[in-house]
Amino acid sequence: MKLFAAVLFSLGLTACASTGVEQYRAEQPALDLKTYLNGRLEAWGMFQGRSGEVKKRFHVVIDAQWKGDTGVLDENFKWSDGSTSRRVWTLTKQADGSFRGTADDVVGEAIGEVSGNALRWRYVLALPVDGKVYNVDFDDWMFLIDDKVMLNRSYMSKWGFSLGEVTLSFIKR
Repeated sequence: MKLFAAVLFSLGLTACASTGVEQYRAEQPALDLKTYLNGRLEAWGMFQGRSGEVKKRFHVVIDAQWKGDTGVLDENFKWSDGSTSRRVWTLTKQADGSFRGTADDVVGEAIGEVSGNALRWRYVLALPVDGKVYNVDFDDWMFLIDDKVMLNRSYMSKWGFSLGEVTLSFIKR
């Protein structure tokens, strides 16, 4: 009986974790992506492996500009090992209010949904690891805290298996 209760409990937790971004529709402040991701932003983050161990830390400076419904986010990363990298996103707001995004290391298109203070951003990233490139699924959840701060938690997986998480804190300058 205890095993049955534990299984039901874990299924309940899984069901909660799989709910969509619309559950945040009443949360404030409302996230206007074109307003928040405009101008200069900085973010600090870390990548944690499956066990929770911090594998890498980073700082990123983002210069973002919008023209109409198209935005360009130029991200410049500095990693804890001293290396640097750059990703340039092109985002397009869709008629239904969702967003589509592309970048050189994104396979296909990223899909973003905004509701209330939250953004759910899903995409496949071509991630270089030890001389090889792996296509990794990202499920990003971003939450606007106030007009300056947004928190981001990304879940990384491959074939449905967790590879780790990325946590970021954004500051709008």
